[in-house]
Amino acid sequence: MKRGSFLLSAVVFCFMGCAHAPKKAEGTLVPQVSKEPPVRSSFTTARLSKASSSSQPVLSKTAQSLARQGYVNVKDEDSTICVSLMYSRPDNFCGVVLYGDLREAYLHPKAARALKRAQAYLKSIRPDLSLIVFDAARPMHIQQEMWDRVKNTPEFFYVSNPAHGGGLHNYGLAVDVSLCNLKGDTLDMGTKIDFMGPAAHIDRENSLVRHHRISRQAEADRLLLRRVMRHAGWRALPTEWWHFNFCSRSVARKYYKVIP
Repeated sequence: MKRGSFLLSAVVFCFMGCAHAPKKAEGTLVPQVSKEPPVRSSFTTARLSKASSSSQPVLSKTAQSLARQGYVNVKDEDSTICVSLMYSRPDNFCGVVLYGDLREAYLHPKAARALKRAQAYLKSIRPDLSLIVFDAARPMHIQQEMWDRVKNTPEFFYVSNPAHGGGLHNYGLAVDVSLCNLKGDTLDMGTKIDFMGPAAHIDRENSLVRHHRISRQAEADRLLLRRVMRHAGWRALPTEWWHFNFCSRSVARKYYKVIP
């Protein structure tokens, strides 16, 4: 081999080796308290590394922040779960877009795995249906915006006050969820997501049916949703058929940090 050809081959080999060098994972983790709660799990940088992979869509700044804090993209946990964040659109109770750049649903890792279990159970009994997520982890500054819109109205009852620690959404430990068919069309639940009123309460559904406020089918669909979510360890909220908590507020406030 001539000397010029040898040098050219060496340069090509070096270039190809550098092009395939593994990238270093980025991101820092939020420090956790030392005590171990019942729903505690360690965050790792693996999730952020996966989200940063060149094979994944570019994440927004909010999504990157949630990933750095250790929260899990629901679609990474189970790609069959549908996601349609209602606060990324103006058709919510506030009437405006609150999530300017967020389109993905994030949860605490434990909660994300529980949602995956709920989806698996649903598929085992109703393969024609899927869970659809309308809200998950919610930064506290968004919670403040919601509270400011209802604090002087009768609807204040339905929104957690940030001054009192917010709600489980602000810890990545709550999810607003419904059922949909394989085309993504939601089932009839009697009211829309985030409806503020008695028709959304789960403790008076028999009366709602008797008075024709919701249909018998809507009641059955709500019962199916609760059956699936409770099977995976989620707790229903009496005033919102779509809202489920993964733990109590006292546990969340004692052991977890809110999302700023």
